[in-house]
Amino acid sequence: MDLFEYQARDLFEANGVPVLAGAVASTPEEARAAAASMGGKVVVKAQVKIGGRGKAGGVKLAESPDDAFTKAEAILGMDIKGHLVRKVMIAQAAPIESEYYLAILLDRAARTFLVMASVAGGMDIEEVAHKTPEKLARVHIDPIEGISTSLALDIVRKGGFPSDVENGVAEVLVKLWETFQKSDATLVEVNPLVKTADGRIIALDGKVTLDDNASFRHPDHESLIDHAATNPLEARAKEKDLNYVKLDGEVGVIGNGAGLVMSTLDVVAYAGEKFGGVKPANFLDIGGGASAQVMADGLSIILGDPAVKSVFVNVFGGITACDAVANGIVQALAMLGDKATKPIVVRLDGNNVNEGRRILNEAKHPLVEQLDTMDGAAARAAELAGQSS
Repeated sequence: MDLFEYQARDLFEANGVPVLAGAVASTPEEARAAAASMGGKVVVKAQVKIGGRGKAGGVKLAESPDDAFTKAEAILGMDIKGHLVRKVMIAQAAPIESEYYLAILLDRAARTFLVMASVAGGMDIEEVAHKTPEKLARVHIDPIEGISTSLALDIVRKGGFPSDVENGVAEVLVKLWETFQKSDATLVEVNPLVKTADGRIIALDGKVTLDDNASFRHPDHESLIDHAATNPLEARAKEKDLNYVKLDGEVGVIGNGAGLVMSTLDVVAYAGEKFGGVKPANFLDIGGGASAQVMADGLSIILGDPAVKSVFVNVFGGITACDAVANGIVQALAMLGDKATKPIVVRLDGNNVNEGRRILNEAKHPLVEQLDTMDGAAARAAELAGQSS
């Protein structure tokens, strides 16, 4: 889960990372009040989970509370790369002398954590790495050892930071590591980390990504979810503990196993080219235990998507045999009753496939038809969706 900047700032503050005063506002009036509480001169920043806010006009300096009202009024409601601005952050202004970069992230390729530190803050870090690699220190971290003050100082020196800010930046890096660990983050980034005219080291802009797999350890993270931007179908699927992602297409897809579902999406997209550009409507992995209730929940969510014109159930029987899957489909359709209205193409293979196919054949449900191959079933589901479009 990606956090908004104001949420990242609050997380930093709670863990001792130095930040400036900040508040979030949903209306121009709230922006004016927040600016007044901070002395008047503030920065009004659009809260969207995408870069390029400044170039899009989503970050503006306000000289007074009334100016903050005007700037917030202009920013709220903006569309920035497809993201609607519903909130702005009111950040205390500060005299910036220098800008730096710090980040801790999960390096999946190396299977450990990575610290990146650079004196070239305020810039796209990929550009820094490409054009001036000598300005970027990359140091892998032992998750057991963590980041001590001495290691933080070594990293800062490798990044070429001026000697007068080494200790201050190292202290921030240690605090960022504590934040990273405590919150189960996969990314904690500060860009820029600044030195102010009076010598303070401040995290001016933060970016944080939390690991959803660790959400059971953090019930308080529920309050960080942006429900306004959450797809309602995805929200329903989460309530049912289903791995579901909404896509822009017409063929609902159900499979068991992420790899199989990903392959199914590709096959459906390829087959759909022959039927008016039909595409998969979702990713839905029901996992190994395809019980009647799980299948009913999955079908209910997919059939509740008005964009879906047909459904493709693609299951390879393993630990859960095909007869159990077939029984799950039959029982699920009985549970759904009149709510099931769209054609369903089923392809079963693997453990006990013959018995699974027999169960579906004997059920003779009018919405269900079976095909033996993945390609053939995908083509039929795409064809049915194309006919309904």
